[in-house]
Amino acid sequence: MIQFFLMVNKQGQTRLSKYYEHVEINKRTLLETEVIRSCLSPSNEQCSFIEFKGFKLIYRQYATLFIVVGVNDTENEMTIYEFIHNFVEVLDEYFSRVSELDIMFNLDKVHIILDEMVLNGCIVETNRARILAPLTLASYHSHVSITHMYLATWQLR
Repeated sequence: MIQFFLMVNKQGQTRLSKYYEHVEINKRTLLETEVIRSCLSPSNEQCSFIEFKGFKLIYRQYATLFIVVGVNDTENEMTIYEFIHNFVEVLDEYFSRVSELDIMFNLDKVHIILDEMVLNGCIVETNRARILAPLTLASYHSHVSITHMYLATWQLR
């Protein structure tokens, strides 16, 4: 089961954090600091899987961003490793080559994508079209509403 999901830049700034088990705010800050330190400064013998304080950390680096997922001992590391890649591919498809700024300025959409993929710490969806369906539908309705508003304004003239 996934315990937490973090997106962190190379400077150690958290861009997204999502916890699937209750952790107090002050402990979250300490946990994130320790996790970031262990993932940003790997040794030569270290791979993308780290045993860390009772759970496993699985991480991948994409350009300037690190995605770190903390899981319990029963979770398969390769499944989570591929899940991270799938998450980034979904972001790439939605944002057309996602960047750190896309994540910062569209945090609500990134959370929607993550929530479509993970429910209560369990991966529930990996199909890109199904994951993006709520956002696609919302943007379509937004576009239609703006068009109708414009046409109504134009007809009043």
